[in-house]
This record gives sequence, C-alpha cells and structure tokens, in this order.
Amino acid sequence: MMADVIPDTLSDTAVAPGIDASAAVHPTAIVEAGAAVGPNVKIGPFSIIGPEVSLAAGVEVGSHVVIGGRTRIGPGCRIFPFAALGLQPQDRKFRGEQSRLDIGAGTVIREYVTINTGTEGGGMVTRLGERCLLLAHAHVGHDCQIGNDVLLVNNVMLGGHVLIEDFASLGGGSAVHQFVRIGAYAFLGGLSGLEHDLIPFGMAIGNRAHLAGLNLVGLKRRGFPREDIHALRRAYRVLFAGEGTLAERNEQVASAFQSQTVEMVTAFIRQGGDRSLCTPDAPPAGGAA
Repeated sequence: MMADVIPDTLSDTAVAPGIDASAAVHPTAIVEAGAAVGPNVKIGPFSIIGPEVSLAAGVEVGSHVVIGGRTRIGPGCRIFPFAALGLQPQDRKFRGEQSRLDIGAGTVIREYVTINTGTEGGGMVTRLGERCLLLAHAHVGHDCQIGNDVLLVNNVMLGGHVLIEDFASLGGGSAVHQFVRIGAYAFLGGLSGLEHDLIPFGMAIGNRAHLAGLNLVGLKRRGFPREDIHALRRAYRVLFAGEGTLAERNEQVASAFQSQTVEMVTAFIRQGGDRSLCTPDAPPAGGAA
C-alpha cells in the first residue's frame, strides 16, 4: 500500500447507536448512552465503552478494557484485557479537537495495548487496517497510519504520525521515531530504534537502526517468486552501492528494472517524507543483500 493515509475501510460497517439485542454485555461493564454496539458483540467484566464508540458485528472485548473517544472498531476484532483505546493523544498541542480512532476488521489487540486518537496537526485520525496483530504492551501514538496485516510484537512503541504499510513486522521492544515511514513487507528487528524511513522489503536492526539488507525470510514466507527476489537483490545493490546520488541511483533502478516489487521501493524513495532514508552502515558488497 502506497499512500499518505491508510484508506477508510469502515464506511460500510456503520452501527446504529444502542445495544443490539444479540450482544452479550457483562452486568459489571459500562456502556455509556450513545455508544453503538452491533450484533453478536461481547463485552467482558468491568470494561467501559464511551458514548461515541462504535463496535461492529462480532467484536469481542475482554475484561477491564477502556474504549473512549470517537472510536470505530471493525467487525470481528478481538480486544484483550486492560487495553486502552481511543483516549486523548499524548501531545501537548492537543486542544480537545474531535479527532478519532479507526481499527479495521479482524484486528487482534492484546493485553495493555494503548492506541490514541489523532490530532488537528496530523489529519484528525489514527487508523489501523484489517487483520493487524498488536501484542501486549504495544503503543500506537496519535495520527499513526497502519496498513493491513501489520505485526507489532510486544512493547513496540510508535511515535506520532508514523506510517506503516501492509505486511510490515516490528520486533519486540522496537521504537519508531515520529513521522517515520515503514514500507510494505519490511522488518524491524527487536530492540531497534528506528529514526529514518525504512524501504519496502527492507530489514533494519540496531540502535540507532541501520538498513541491514532485505527481509528475505519474509519475502519467502509470503510466497514471492524467486525472480522478484533476485530483482530486488540486484536493485538493492545498485541503490546503496552505486555511483552518484541516491536520487540518481533510484531513477536508474526505476528505468532498468521491470518489476512490481522494485517499483514499490523506487516509488517509496521518490515519494519521500519528513524523515531521511534508513541506509546501510556500509555499502553492500557484491554478494547477497
């Protein structure tokens, strides 16, 4: 997915205010007036659902969960105990604007995860795509835009305004600087601190993180053809070990390779962002990237 803002996938799953007759709400849970609770939703003990929250069909909310703000949660999501979703952003510039949080269908949010709403300075919405998996204690800052099938392992910390494209994986305890972009199918190693944009299919490790090659394991697991992987490896060497500026090398690669995967990388670099690009500590050798 190559976009400044992750698309809205919840427009067709709107739920009318009130509690659907088929929903199961524990007697100790609090569902405030105005909340929309859809068919077959389950809400566990001592959870609190705010007045502007919408839970689509089949959402499961465990015990002691707090969901506030203008939050929409798509069908089939599972939220485990002690998660806190849709509360005010941790941003000193926030002035109470009516921002929101959107979470796409089939996403799983484990214990103690925190996800904040957006801000006026970042587009007014924090958004997660479909089928994401956020493990315990992960934090998603205000105005983050996260694509589909993204994995955040335990204790991942995302600063505000981070963009993560589809199928990216972030290892446990990793931290991402505000405004950083992470491309599709990229991998960030555990305990890494990422302060620069990570290309699609790239792998970064370290504190501060550097580009350490391509996410070859992820490419193979996702079934990418061998020809695409070989093209990416050749393109990677030209991009980060060739002559001239990065912009010149990027255009050279874009014109030399007829590969959709390579095109994803060159488009990501060409688009640019607020942060510089994550690069290798040293140019890659003539061998494998």
